Amino acid sequence: MGSIAFDLQRAPATFSREGRRNGGREAYRAAQSDQRAGDCARRPEACKLSFNEPLCAFIARKLRRKWSPQQIAGRLMPRHPDEEQERVSHETICRSLYVQARGVLKKELQQCLCSPRAIRRSRHATQKGLKLRRIKDAIPISERPPEIEDRAVPGHWAGDLIVGANSSYIATLVERQSRFVMLAKGANKDTQSVITALVKQASKLPKGLYRSLTWDRGSEMTDHVTITMATKIDVYFCDPPSPWQRRSHENTNRLLRQCFPRGLDMTTFSQARLSAVARQLNEPPRKTMQHQTPAERFDQCVAAIH
Repeated sequence: MGSIAFDLQRAPATFSREGRRNGGREAYRAAQSDQRAGDCARRPEACKLSFNEPLCAFIARKLRRKWSPQQIAGRLMPRHPDEEQERVSHETICRSLYVQARGVLKKELQQCLCSPRAIRRSRHATQKGLKLRRIKDAIPISERPPEIEDRAVPGHWAGDLIVGANSSYIATLVERQSRFVMLAKGANKDTQSVITALVKQASKLPKGLYRSLTWDRGSEMTDHVTITMATKIDVYFCDPPSPWQRRSHENTNRLLRQCFPRGLDMTTFSQARLSAVARQLNEPPRKTMQHQTPAERFDQCVAAIH
C-alpha cells in the first residue's frame, strides 16, 4: 500500500481504508470495489420533485417571477403545513437546478436566480476592498442610535447607487425594518443630481417614515448636508470596506442586478419602469420576516403612524 501511495502521491491511509472496506489485501478486487462505491453513492430515495409535477410547475412559476429558492420553500410551509410531500427545502430546489442528472427542473430556470451562474459559489467569497473616501462632517455608522441598529423603529433607510453603461445611475433605497425598496432615477452621479433624486423620493413618503439614511462613502454624498437641511434627517456613513454593515442593501442590489445587469444603459428607463421593478422586489415573501412580503410589512408601518 505504501509504495502505491508514493507512486500516486496520495496518503497511505487512503489506500489502507479502501482495502479494509473491500475485503483486505487478499480479497480486494478493483471491479467489485468500484461497483460498491457507485452503489453507495446513489440516493436512497427519489427526489420529491421527480414525482410531483404540480409542485414542479409551482416552483417554476415562482422562479420566473424572480422568487428565490428560499422564498419559495418558505411559502410552501404555511400552504401545506400537514402535507410533507408538498413541501421541499430550498436546497432541494437548488440541487434540482444545478444537478441536471436528476432531470426535474429545466436548466434554463437557472437564469431566473439572482445569480445566474453556471456553478454555485460559496457565500463566503471575498469581496474587493474600497479606498477610504473622506467626506466632510460625516457621521460614522457607529454613532447610529440603537433603535436603528435593531430595526425596532420604521423609517430608517439605507441607500446606494447602481452603476450602468454610459454614466447611467439608479439610486436604491431600502427601509431597514420592512426591507421595502424604492428606486430613484438620477440624471448623473454628481452630488446635486443624486441628492435631488433622493429628496424627491423622500417627499413621496408618509410623514414619520423618513427618519434617517445610511450610505457608503461614495463621492455622490459629499453634499449630504443638503439632504439633512431639506428633509430634517441625519445621514450616516459606513466604514469602507465594510459591506456587512449594510447587509440588507447589499442583498437588494444583488437582486436588482437581475433586472439591471452590468453594462446596461439605464438612461432609457423611466421612473415608472423603476417603480414597477421596485414593486416586483416588494412582492415576494422574506424568510427573515416570517415569510411576510416587504409591501405587507411597509403597509403595516404606514397604518401604525396614522
